[in-house]
Formats: sequence, C-alpha cells, structure tokens
Amino acid sequence: MDETDWTSLADRAAQLEAEENFSGILRLTRGDRVLFESCHGMANRADGIPVRPTTRFATASLSKMFTAVGVLDAVGRGEVGLPDAVVDVLPPDRRPSTLRDDVTVHHLLSHTSGIADYFEEDEDLPGYREDYGALWESLPTYTVRDYATLLPLFADLPPVCPPGTAHHYSNAGYVLLGILLAHVSGLPFTEAVETRVFAPAGMSASGYPAMDEVHPDVATGYLPPLTPGGPWRTNIFSVPAVGGGDGGAVTTAGDLDVFLRAVHRGGVWRGVTPEDVLTPRMPAEDRWAPGYGLEVRDDGVFCKDGGDPGVAAFARFNPATDTTLVLLANVDWEDVPGLPDVLEMLVEAADR
Repeated sequence: MDETDWTSLADRAAQLEAEENFSGILRLTRGDRVLFESCHGMANRADGIPVRPTTRFATASLSKMFTAVGVLDAVGRGEVGLPDAVVDVLPPDRRPSTLRDDVTVHHLLSHTSGIADYFEEDEDLPGYREDYGALWESLPTYTVRDYATLLPLFADLPPVCPPGTAHHYSNAGYVLLGILLAHVSGLPFTEAVETRVFAPAGMSASGYPAMDEVHPDVATGYLPPLTPGGPWRTNIFSVPAVGGGDGGAVTTAGDLDVFLRAVHRGGVWRGVTPEDVLTPRMPAEDRWAPGYGLEVRDDGVFCKDGGDPGVAAFARFNPATDTTLVLLANVDWEDVPGLPDVLEMLVEAADR
C-alpha cells in the first residue's frame, strides 16, 4: 500500500471513533516491520485514559488458539493423547453426563465432538439461547472463576451429532479442554496457559486477570448507554469473572503478533509443530477449514476472531506475504457497525 492507502485506513478508523464510538487498536506487520498501527478512543472512559500500543484487551473466543496450543503442549509432555477418550481422562464430576465414550481430545480441539453447546446459536439445536447475557441471570458472572462452574449449563444436554461426523463450533468443547488441561497438568487453567503458552513465546503482557482485579494497562470493556446521553456501562456483569478454555484471555496487539508467528514457525512449545495446529481437520467450506483452535484457508492463511459484550478481536497471518494483522477493541462488533469495513481494509493491505 502507498501512503494514500494508509491515510484512507487511518481516516476510516478515525471516522468510526468519532461517529460510532470505536475504541481499540489496528496493527499490521510484515516481517519485523510495523507497517501500520493506529490507536483510537479510550481504554478507560471514566478517567480519560486513551488506548495505547501497550493497552491490553480481552479477546473472547480468539483465545481458543491459546487453549489449543496449551493442550497440544500437554500432548507433547505425554500428559494426554489426541486419540484419548475424554471420559477416560476426566472424572465424572468434571464432564457432561451425556458425553459419549467415543469423543476424543482431537474431536474437542477440532469442533467435531458433537456435544451440545452452553450458548447454542442454532435455534433448532438443544441449548439454543437468543441472548448471551441471559446466561448470567441464573449463574452470576462473579461465580465463574473455575470453568467447571459452567458444566450445569450443558451437562445434561444430548449430543447434536456423533463425533467426527460434522463441524459444530462449540464453546462447551473448549470449556472441557480448559478443564482437561488443568486436570492433566495439575495446574489451574490460567496458570497452565500463562506458564506453558505465553511465557515460552515471550508474550509478557498476556494473561487472565479477573474482572474485579485492578491491573495496569487493561482496557475496560464497554456497552453503550441505555438511554441517549446516559452513562456508558462496563461489561463486568456480561462476561465471566475469569477467562477459561473457551475465551477471556487478555493480551496486546504486539503479543498477538508474536503468537501468530510462533504458531507459523514452530519450535516454541513442547512438541507442538505448525502442522499440529494448522492442518485442516474437516473439508473446507468457502476455502476455510477448522484447524486446532483457529481457521485455516486453502492457501495457508490462518485466523481467529472473537466477540463478547464489550469485546471485539481478530488476528490473522498470511504466510505468502509474511504479514500479521490484529484488531482489538473494547467495544463489540454489534455496537460499531463499520468495524467489519475497517477489518476488510486491513485484510486487503495484508494480502498486497
């Protein structure tokens, strides 16, 4: 891209900040060069603290990538095997009562387990919920600090299909992977990922701080005012208190760049190769297929997105151009309608 293109991208992001209350960071790197980076809005609206390159954002489901690498690292350590039946690994009180005995660790990693989700978006399947926020009416978010707390939300639901027969994106499957990683490693899930995934990669700004703890440089997730001119609201009552296997890690754009490149080159985690993470695990649809914890395109591009109330996240690596792009925001996709347009501009830049 020439300078005019960068100016257009920066202008569009600034327009979103002014007109749609976008707050977040956009970053694109090629090799060891940062080609574009722009920060917008406030990390903390109450105190007027702006978003900076060092601001740490929640990542929602994007952090499934970290869970997948953590489990693969446990496989490399000999603590568990990909073909292992989950019922042989987890005790009954740490897994759904309806879990089939032929569901393996591989099935959970590739979203092919067929287990019912605790927030199912298909209205024809068990566990369907229209409103994510309604989950926390019966299960207060502040109680969710060990993700086994989520088991009652899906523990008795019947499977949606036999394992290995279809790709069915499952947050519940990654909840189980987080529980499994804690069980086989003997560490709390958050400590297992922080010490085994983040630390070896050099991701020093990444972690799982609790929502009610005060930590530096962490962006507050925001929801729009309920009435015109009213105060903005935080998302503290809208997401679990601590992240787990299916989401909730906090990181910076720079740390995500480090992670994507580590996945691509390999040699960072115990016995984890690029092929382990990036091999397509089901036939591709529209060129994209599930790997472990992310999506892989037929030309080797891989990516993962995430979204929660007050959270929008996207990370992508293109090996043909050696380019990473990262979008992190402390407002969600639905509240900034123009955000997909800016992301598309970043994608086009990454592919040139």
